[in-house]
Amino acid sequence: MLWLGAPGRVLYRGRTSAFPGSGPMLEDLAYDDSEEPPIALVPPSVSWDEVRDHIKIVHGPLLVGPAASGQYAGAYWASAQMVVAGDLGSDQDEALREFRDILHERGQV
Repeated sequence: MLWLGAPGRVLYRGRTSAFPGSGPMLEDLAYDDSEEPPIALVPPSVSWDEVRDHIKIVHGPLLVGPAASGQYAGAYWASAQMVVAGDLGSDQDEALREFRDILHERGQV
């Protein structure tokens, strides 16, 4: 999956594990590290179970989607559980900004 960002934004392109459920961590995720914190970009084909398995190990924030509704969601690890911030918008750049704001407000940075 190709993730497009604004000009000058550093994005690393990649893919998830070739076989869903083949391992606890997602592999070769794209990252947006244009601001703190860096956020991994998860393709829409990845299940929430795979996201949960990954975040239990890595604990880094993930932008997931967009879902069938067209909305992105953010996931992060807090106090031994995954927290999901939904309805971040249908534009990837807007969703990243909104998710970063949420992470800052909740002291997750």
